[in-house]
Amino acid sequence: MWQLREGAHAVLTDEGGAILSERTGRWTYLTPTASAAVLLLLANDDEDRAAGQYAGLYELPAERAAGDVRAVCDALAGQGLVRTGTARRRRGWWR
Repeated sequence: MWQLREGAHAVLTDEGGAILSERTGRWTYLTPTASAAVLLLLANDDEDRAAGQYAGLYELPAERAAGDVRAVCDALAGQGLVRTGTARRRRGWWR
């Protein structure tokens, strides 16, 4: 399941969007198509389903849509905004 990292907050619209990283204090700005890809990734269980809906939304061939969605995933992962691997249990501040 594709998820934003804890401490990453998305503001997404049809006209674009941004993701704030609490860790760095920086905003990552998204184009309208990148924002749509993130919306679909967050709403679906997997990247393939999101790419299928992206292809339908923008009337693209499936391979092109999958490449576009993968590019958004890779770019956000490169900035440390995407949760990778298995979820870790957080420990409280008292431990």
